[in-house]
This record gives sequence, structure tokens and C-alpha cells, in this order.
Amino acid sequence: MRKSVIAVAALALGLTACGSGTDSGKGGGKDDDTLVVGATAVPAGEVLTYVKDHLAAKAGLKLEIKEFTDYVLPNTALQEGELDANLYQNQPYLDDFNKSKGTDLVSVVKPYLPPMGVYSKKARSVTRLADGATVAVPNDTTNEGRALKLLAAGGVIELKAGAGPDASPADVTANPRHLKFKELEAAQLPRSLDDVDAAVINNNYAQDAGLSPTEDAILLESAKNNPYANLLAVKRGNENDPRVKKLAELLVSSKTRKFIQDKYHGSVLPVTGG
Repeated sequence: MRKSVIAVAALALGLTACGSGTDSGKGGGKDDDTLVVGATAVPAGEVLTYVKDHLAAKAGLKLEIKEFTDYVLPNTALQEGELDANLYQNQPYLDDFNKSKGTDLVSVVKPYLPPMGVYSKKARSVTRLADGATVAVPNDTTNEGRALKLLAAGGVIELKAGAGPDASPADVTANPRHLKFKELEAAQLPRSLDDVDAAVINNNYAQDAGLSPTEDAILLESAKNNPYANLLAVKRGNENDPRVKKLAELLVSSKTRKFIQDKYHGSVLPVTGG
């Protein structure tokens, strides 16, 4: 597993993350005080690159970014000490990952929200989806639940009372359009748009595929009371690593918030105060 993690992480952008839990307190195999941070490319990798290029040196922080293309390896690498921290996931996903994989990872700060959206090449709104339409959703527990909650917020399905972040199609209590749900790996969802009527796609994969959440989504999450802000995670016990604390402060600084607002124009939303 360690070799495969390193192989995938070799798509490095040149940034580094948080305290790894090794005896030296330096993750990613580093022999200096560089902080090795794992991230998906968009928006996490871009936000970290901004911090690295414009804020880190002045704060006395050395960063290295290692880029991943899935949602599992960044946490596995963090748990095993290949990374010091990662930035890409939300709290419900982290909680489920810890429970299902036996990891011990915790949140440090939540700098931004990448809203999930519904995309379609066949309908201009979710209320115009055809009867019996096939809607692709992520196949991991928390992102599938998030996708179903978004569809419910759009008024096309109803979920049973009390359905939580792990909601599944079995929790759908009303489906007047007789939608069919196709469960796919999150990274495959943009490529599925030619084969399904709509797909509920995580923000980073949508942007990687050239989709604009604010322009192309036919339904987009609201930031109000949204529990899915992305977080900076470390292995438990490393929350107070001075390097981690510096990075956390920079991620929620006014300069980083402005960068997010100027670059993403609402496709990614800064979370005030993290």
C-alpha cells in the first residue's frame, strides 16, 4: 500500500502537509521541517498553491503539495505517515472514513465550501427531468447521501424524516418522476453525462472536467447551514503542530478568502473564520 500511495502522490505540485505522527514529527519522508499536504487538484491544490506561492514564506512555513485523483488514498497516506495533512474532504466523509477504515484523523480548520451540483446535457432544470430519467450519483456513502439531499432540496424527490448524511435510495419516500439512480465512483461522474440524464457531481471533479458550477449546474447547493465545507485534516495528536497551525491560519486569512472569491466567482465559497 505504501508504494502505491507514493506512486499516486507523485503527481506533486511541490507543496507539503502536516504533522505525520512519526517519531520525528515530519511526514512524507522529509528530513526537514517541510509540511507535506495531500490534495485533490481543484480547488484544494489551487488554494494550497496560492498559499505556498504568496503567503507561506513570509509566515516561515515550507509547504509541499502532493496531488491525488481519488478520495481514499489521501486519507490512507495521512494515516500511514506519508503525508502530514490533507485538504479535500468534508466532515461527514471524514467521520464515515474513520468509522469504516479504522483511521484516526481529525479536522483542524474548514476554509471553504465547494458546492455539489446537478449537471445535465438533456435538461435545463431538475424539474424538467423526464419521467424515468437516470441520475448518476456518487457510490460512497456520504457523497451519495449528500447528492440525494440536494435532489430533495430541488423538490424532485423526498427523503424520510431524519435521513442523515448516509442517506441512500432506500430512504427515498417520494419519487414522482420515477428517477432511477446509477451509483458510480465520484471521479467517473463527469464522464457519465453522455450516458445518463443527469449526474450529481462533486465540485472538484466538475471543475476538473471543465464544468462551471455557477454556469453549468442545473441545481447547486446553498452555502446556508451547509455541513460540507472542506477541511484541513491531520492524524489525531498533530493538531497543535506549529506548522499545521500556521497553515490553518493562512487558509482562513483575508488574503486567501479574497483569492477564493476572485478566482472562483461563487463556484467555491470561502467559509468565514474556518
